[in-house]
Amino acid sequence: MYRGKLDIIPCTLYTLPSTQMTRIALFASGSGSNVENIANYFANNDQVVFTKVYCNKPDAFVLQRAAKLGLATRIFTKEEFSGSETIVQELLDDQTDLIILAGFLWMVPAALVKAFPKHIINIHPALLPKFGGKGMYGMRVHEAVVANKETESGITIHYVNEHYDEGPAIFQAKFEVLPTDSADDVAHKIHLLEFEHFPKIIEKLVKN
Repeated sequence: MYRGKLDIIPCTLYTLPSTQMTRIALFASGSGSNVENIANYFANNDQVVFTKVYCNKPDAFVLQRAAKLGLATRIFTKEEFSGSETIVQELLDDQTDLIILAGFLWMVPAALVKAFPKHIINIHPALLPKFGGKGMYGMRVHEAVVANKETESGITIHYVNEHYDEGPAIFQAKFEVLPTDSADDVAHKIHLLEFEHFPKIIEKLVKN
């Protein structure tokens, strides 16, 4: 946990309807550290089941992480995701309750948002609405924060709509950016907040 100056900003939270078990699909494009963290957090929770890890990159390291965790994976193309309703139908067939974007870079198509309103959650490595939008991900965000001489940064967990990083916020946590902080320093602090808070917010969403 980051031990510097930290503020927690609770936002709107829509809990899921009470059910015996919550079925979660995870989407990722990169290394999958958040996917692994979330899966481990819920490892002993018999009220949560992960249906699949969906990935748009065949060489993404998240696929190796998922295999070690015993999670099913699904690699998909741009056409399957946004050019048709293939993925939407698979999610429906799996009786998916909640979709978690954990480092997933593509914009979610309108058909998917419509099929799962307020049931798609994303985490962004900045305090939205600052440093959001197309192309703002990963180190690009942290470099922009440092270049802009921001005095604070943090994470935003939010619902997903048809536009990049514009859905209603659920939760924010922020920290002080020191004048001596590099983009790598900011990235490290962000990762600590992601690992601490993302699983807990998901748990609040699914808790009966």
